[in-house]
Parts: sequence; structure tokens; C-alpha cells
Amino acid sequence: MPHILQCENLTKNYGAVTALSNVNLGVEAGGIVGLLGPNGSGKSTLIKLAMGMIQPTGGKILLDGIAPCARTKAFCAYLPDANFLSQWMSVEQSIKYSSDFFSDFDRTKAENMLSRLGIGLKQKIKALSKGNKEKLGLILTMARNAKLYILDEPIAGVDPAARDYILETVMNNRADGSTVFLCTHLIADIEPILTHAIFLNRGQVVLDAEAEEIRQREGKSLDALFREVFRW
Repeated sequence: MPHILQCENLTKNYGAVTALSNVNLGVEAGGIVGLLGPNGSGKSTLIKLAMGMIQPTGGKILLDGIAPCARTKAFCAYLPDANFLSQWMSVEQSIKYSSDFFSDFDRTKAENMLSRLGIGLKQKIKALSKGNKEKLGLILTMARNAKLYILDEPIAGVDPAARDYILETVMNNRADGSTVFLCTHLIADIEPILTHAIFLNRGQVVLDAEAEEIRQREGKSLDALFREVFRW
């Protein structure tokens, strides 16, 4: 059975700068995987490659055994690190857009999540607060019954209450048997939910193991180990 996400000698150069160098990974389905590393380590480049937004310089990346394409977008839900919502739309229009675009989108699930937040369907997105725009983006992503959720820095720049909401939403709304690939440099906040950790540094994998195995072997938390590995 293929890995849900696999990299084979994956390399990406931007001119003379190497963002990823011969990365080899095999992510098994069903867990919550942290792609962890400081800014500039290659995390976002790997995610853009997975989403087919850029092409590798060398090697390959596969999602459920398939190179990134329209077929992989049909089972992979992606939350970018920047706001992607169309400001002129209403909340209801954004739901309809997602429902039309993705066959696995669960409108009832999305509306239930919005109701709990007190966000009305008729509200214009441009009138929402920054925090509610971020939450709407997350809701539209997690309302899909996807095989793979790729979340790029979902808790960066948010307050502790919003951080708790984001992690709770991810845990409670992901599809059964799905995999969450969570990219961040804020380890302490997400460590309790991680089943697997991948450390990236300067475009290379420096650690790839089950979260509990790392804690037992190293005798310290992932956050403490991260601070040790990436000390500056």
C-alpha cells in the first residue's frame, strides 16, 4: 500500500539557492504528522511541491502514489499560510464555491462549525474580523472529507484561544482514517496532538520518527529537542 505522502530524492533549487536537497520521506496514512523546522528550512517549499504549485528540480513527490495533479487535489485539502478567501463573497457563497469545487465537501459540517462560532451565512467576508476570516478558511478546509489535510502554519500569529480552537477543530472534524500534515515552527502548542514528527533543517531531513518514540529515546519533549537541534 503506498504512503499517503512520499518523497524520493526530492530536490528544489531556486537559482543558486537550494531549498530542498535529496529529501526522502514516507508518511503512513492515519496520523497527525508535524513538519517542523525554523523559518527558511524548506517546509513551505515541500508543501508547494505537494500541491503542484511548483515543480521539483530533481526527484519526485507522490500523494497516495500519484504525482501532484487534479486527481490529488480531489482528495487533498490544503490550508495555505496566507488568506485565500474572496473578500467580495458572502460566507454562504464561499461555502457554495467549495461545495461546487470539491465533491468531498460536507456543507452540513461547515454550517455546523460556523453556527458554533456565531458567524452568519449572509455576512460578507470583507466584514469579518481577521480572526474569523482565519477560522472560516480552516472550516472550509476541514469540512472536506479528505484523505490528506495539509495545513501550512495554521497557528502562526494567532492568540492562545484561537490556537486552541484551531487544534480542536482539526482533531474533531478530520475525516476518519485521514492524515493531517501540519507544518509549523510552534512546536509546544501542537506537540500534544502529534503522532509523528519530521524535522527539516536547511532543506534536509534531520529527524523522522514517531513522536512517542522520540520522547522515549531522547528523554525529552519534542519542543525541548527542537530547541536543542535548532539552537541559534
